[in-house]
Amino acid sequence: MRWSSTRSSARALGIIIASGILFAFAAFLVLAAAPQKHLSVYSTAANYSLPIVQRQGRDYVGLLELLEPLGSVSAKFDSRRWRLHYNNILGEFTVGESRVRIQGREADLSAKFFFENDRGLVPIDSLSSLLPRILGGPVTLHVESDRLLIGSVGTHFTAAIAPEDSSRLVFHFTAPVNPSVSTEHGKLHMTFSREPVLAPASPTLTFDSKTITQAKFSESNGAAEIDVTTNIPLMANFSPDGQTITLEPSKAQTAAASNTAPPAPPQKLLAPSPAPPGAVPSARRYFAVVDASHGGSDSGETLSPSLAEKDVTLALARRLRQELENRGIPTLILRDSDANLSLDDRAFAANNARAAVYVAIHAASSGHGVRLYTALLPYADEEDDGPFRSWSTAQQSSLGASQAVLASVAAELKKQQVAVRGLTAPLRPLNNVAMAAFAVEVAPPGLDLSQLASPDYQQLTMSAVANGIADVRAQLGMAP
Repeated sequence: MRWSSTRSSARALGIIIASGILFAFAAFLVLAAAPQKHLSVYSTAANYSLPIVQRQGRDYVGLLELLEPLGSVSAKFDSRRWRLHYNNILGEFTVGESRVRIQGREADLSAKFFFENDRGLVPIDSLSSLLPRILGGPVTLHVESDRLLIGSVGTHFTAAIAPEDSSRLVFHFTAPVNPSVSTEHGKLHMTFSREPVLAPASPTLTFDSKTITQAKFSESNGAAEIDVTTNIPLMANFSPDGQTITLEPSKAQTAAASNTAPPAPPQKLLAPSPAPPGAVPSARRYFAVVDASHGGSDSGETLSPSLAEKDVTLALARRLRQELENRGIPTLILRDSDANLSLDDRAFAANNARAAVYVAIHAASSGHGVRLYTALLPYADEEDDGPFRSWSTAQQSSLGASQAVLASVAAELKKQQVAVRGLTAPLRPLNNVAMAAFAVEVAPPGLDLSQLASPDYQQLTMSAVANGIADVRAQLGMAP
């Protein structure tokens, strides 16, 4: 009996241990699946996000990291005291205490201060009272969504059914936006993770339409979202200035695209030569083709924790299109949404548009100013005189024109005091394009990477590029 009792006890102990292991494993899976929380910060100087950490059941954020993009900041730790200088403001924090001193005046945090791994951590729900003392201006904290607005930087919007078509919903924003767009059955989602989009007077907007019934605003985990309820598939179209988004039936969009899009060649091995003299031009003519690099699952370079290259290139491309159109230059953007396009697809679309100039847009975190590239072509053993050109050297006959455009654009950038270099590189799809073609790679003007998303810097660089293209327009002529 004693042996039986021991075996029963061992069996019970094994069950307890196994249950404990399973519980721990399940807890680990839950924690692993939980998304990392971030605080999104919006200001006139920069938009960025910071990781949130939990201490004693409360959300905390690094104060030095929060202030760094906003001004001159430094900190020093001595024993239990952490001294932070922001511009001319001194803050004194003591580890384990909630009482702090800002410029000699005492203030209270909602929980105690932590110092870990050279980081001073403050509770997020104290930022709305702490930061105005340091920054000297208003701060709005959205605690429920971890969004922090410094100054009057909020982006407002209106939404209304188009008067001429009840199946189209038009959003107008007070500043340019570039949301990610996704769809599911009966819904279209627009997620604003980089713009301080604010809720309208009522978070739920209803419409007198049989196809689009409502739009609901919400915010969480550092982002705002607008969910549109619809009984038909919708597609989002962006205006050149990024301040208007029109949702319309995807069938209509597909039909429109089928009327203007050129047929895809059966093989991606050859690039078509320019049409012979006397050929009938297409119904719609573009002088310039602007190509925002990357897109979709290809994010390009991670410029900062909150800034992907694909988003910067799209914003730059839209701005360049607007600048060119303002100068009377018809312009086509190959990627006007967060879509996947292969390099071959881009080259074929550009060649089939038969424009005069192709501009590829890139962004980089290294270096300063703008780098301009023309194609570095592979060696060709024989002349390319047939009815079709080799795909890898399609740029050959246009290389002189490409270099002329590059020189003109470089001159305009120098006029604006923008650092610029002209280079050659085997940068696809430049060598596959049968027209004047060059690439623009925009880097920040200084050490602040957030300047890549600055509307002023984007305007400065793209206006200069547009001027450079306009100056040689007569030389380029129009593709036949």
